[in-house]
Amino acid sequence: MSTFQRARRRLRAHPFALDAALAAGVLVCIVAGSLVEPHGPDGVTWALRTPDALSLVLMVLGAAALVLRRRAPLAVLAFTGGVSLVESVTGDPRAPVAMCVVVALYTVASATDRPTTWRVGLLTMTVLTGAAMIAGPLPWYAQENLAILAWTGIGATAGDAVRSRRAFVQAIRERAERAERTREEEARRRVAEERLRIARDLHDVVAHHIALVNVQAGVAAHVMDKRPDQAKEALAHVREASRSALGELRATVGLLRQSGDPEAPTEPAPGLDRLDDLAGTFRNAGLRVLVAREDQRPDHAPALPAAVDLAAYRVVQEALTNVQKHAGAEAKAEVSVVRVGPHLEITVLDDGTGTGRREAPDGTGTGTDTGNGKGGGHGLLGMRERVTALRGTLTTGPRYGGGFRVHAILPVETHTSAAQDGP
Repeated sequence: MSTFQRARRRLRAHPFALDAALAAGVLVCIVAGSLVEPHGPDGVTWALRTPDALSLVLMVLGAAALVLRRRAPLAVLAFTGGVSLVESVTGDPRAPVAMCVVVALYTVASATDRPTTWRVGLLTMTVLTGAAMIAGPLPWYAQENLAILAWTGIGATAGDAVRSRRAFVQAIRERAERAERTREEEARRRVAEERLRIARDLHDVVAHHIALVNVQAGVAAHVMDKRPDQAKEALAHVREASRSALGELRATVGLLRQSGDPEAPTEPAPGLDRLDDLAGTFRNAGLRVLVAREDQRPDHAPALPAAVDLAAYRVVQEALTNVQKHAGAEAKAEVSVVRVGPHLEITVLDDGTGTGRREAPDGTGTGTDTGNGKGGGHGLLGMRERVTALRGTLTTGPRYGGGFRVHAILPVETHTSAAQDGP
């Protein structure tokens, strides 16, 4: 940083000192101009002359008023305009006190709005130029008289230009700050959505497999002494469910550890092509599951988007997990997947008589997965979030005569990014 820049920054930090320095400089220029003889036989001469006492007093008062130009710009303009008007009428030859008016008018124009600048500027130019033409040297259009009009106009124009540039820079700065805030808010929103997506995926993986492990472990403990072969089979199912849970958790954590935002995951996302395997895991746990599918698409129909395929799989998985946990030992579940035009309909029914509460009083599904009548789980809530993110609809509730029903309608052509609901 140069010495000039450091001095300029120091002066900006002390505006009163800057105005005092400006007033002193204006006073020096006025006094120097008053020593010039403008009406010599050969025109303007540099012969020294002595200003009269009144002119000296008016010069000092006009320059001193500029010290307060930032605090009271209109008052300083009125005062300097009055001083210049008196000098125009009494001075012979006139001293250039109008320089104070030019500085004051510049300050008003740079500190106020454009309408105020127009009104005050025109009034100042009219009054001072008219007084100079009436009381000044003849002819009335002499260069000395018209110079007041020109200099006051320059002061007003320069001040308005500075104000406009300052407003433009401020608008750009505010726009940049607003854009920065928008980016930060968007980043926070994306982080929140990503955390919610991760929570849904982890819940789906853990709840499903842990429920199966819990059931099979209970079976193994019950038949360990009397039927060791059946206990061994149940423990094998426990091992298989644990291995599947670890595999899906490893895939999810692996995606979280990746840098950037890959277009395709390194592990395939589960979809309806694994529906039979999913039903088989529940059958191994003792739940009777019947699967009916009519989602085969004709040749001209589009394939299911990855987000829809995953959401459909997770809805069935969570619904069957709830049946396993809440519907009772003798419950039977029916899964229906039907493709109807541009929509995919998933229905999971059970005829269970379990007392576990699977629906919150407000119908939002926040009371899932507890089985203790207290609510507080997140299964139905996670399903609802997945379906809503794809602009689908989810209906859950008890069935007439007993049991529970989960019905989801997912649009096949979705505009939601698969990245928001991928594993």
